[in-house]
Amino acid sequence: MVAEGASPTPVLEIKDLVKEFPGRKKGEEVLAVDHVNITVPDEERGEFVALLGPSGCGKSTILSMVGGLMEPTSGEVLTLGKPVQGSNPDTVTVQQAYTCYPWLTALGNVEFGLNIQGKGKGEAKDIASEYLRKVGLGDRLGAFPRELSGGMQQRIAIARALAIKAKIVLMDEPFGALDAQTRAEMQQLLLQLWTEEKQSIFFVTHDITEAVLLAERVIVFSSRPAKIVHDLRVPFGRPRPQELVSDPHFVEICQSLLSLLKQSPSGGQVRVSL
Repeated sequence: MVAEGASPTPVLEIKDLVKEFPGRKKGEEVLAVDHVNITVPDEERGEFVALLGPSGCGKSTILSMVGGLMEPTSGEVLTLGKPVQGSNPDTVTVQQAYTCYPWLTALGNVEFGLNIQGKGKGEAKDIASEYLRKVGLGDRLGAFPRELSGGMQQRIAIARALAIKAKIVLMDEPFGALDAQTRAEMQQLLLQLWTEEKQSIFFVTHDITEAVLLAERVIVFSSRPAKIVHDLRVPFGRPRPQELVSDPHFVEICQSLLSLLKQSPSGGQVRVSL
């Protein structure tokens, strides 16, 4: 509960974040992330933030530091006002690769995180069943990952992430391995779930169209080392149907972002999938 007149604690603060990695030569350091500052202010309503930039620019490195899987060289990351030190319990991650446990059913995969949280067997089953229904797999609770398509496996990963109700969902190109039709379906599913759940989402992509379609805010990075070159508030309301991508204003925004990215020295692919 926030005292009247007081500002709520930001759900995420990234302050002057720098990350260097050892170079090939002894004593050499390679700069990957260069003094990045981001604030996601409102825990209550949740914000969908896309990190957009060329492949290999350092977006996933930032995600790893938010999740506590990697320590910054300097600067800091705070979630709900607390410095991240080690694995961050306020976050959960959905990777590009299908991360289902092959020895568990769809239900077992979603129950796994709930069991770690200490949920009782019955409660975990009820919650897992609910979230699998939300992602359209209510009739496949007993199926093993080998019996499901890649898109279905990614639905399980999203259900597992949302079910534990972490404050921040970190998504690292979660649809990058999917075909175009499945990708479009998953984008709409994610928008629907985010509207219902209102968790903050930090979504890494190098697809401009995907970033503008999904996010409320698109933070644009240069090629490595990652620097913020633009922070765009997306001017479209909700819902956002797939047909929006052919809207002239939508196309104009995508083209302007592409021009911004082209001004930075090329560090990898950037995609516009109109």
